[in-house]
Amino acid sequence: MSARHGGSAGTTSGGPCSPKKRGKNGKRPGPPVHDDLVKRDFSADDVNELWLTDITEHWTDEGKLYLCAIKDVFSARIVGYSISDRMKARLAVNALDNAASRRGDVAGCIVHSDRGSQFRSR
Repeated sequence: MSARHGGSAGTTSGGPCSPKKRGKNGKRPGPPVHDDLVKRDFSADDVNELWLTDITEHWTDEGKLYLCAIKDVFSARIVGYSISDRMKARLAVNALDNAASRRGDVAGCIVHSDRGSQFRSR
């Protein structure tokens, strides 16, 4: 029996009519992640060399807000951020745009994230 066949009834799987593959959380996998350039070495010799980013969720009287912050490892300062009521890729893009406009020359800067879907979006 080939690897494309499942069970003894001879049904096939993986063909064009099969359901799309889903990840362990039941969602379709997003775009591929980039290489881990940091490799757990969270240090930098100068500003704008390594930035860390993440998104946090905050409850307010009006509902949830999401904050995406960009931290410069060398200076230990928040160099950019974005706040929104929707956790979409645009939240991360706006935070990066904010950081880049405030910090000037950021060519070659590595941005490290937890590789969540907002940071992997096309």
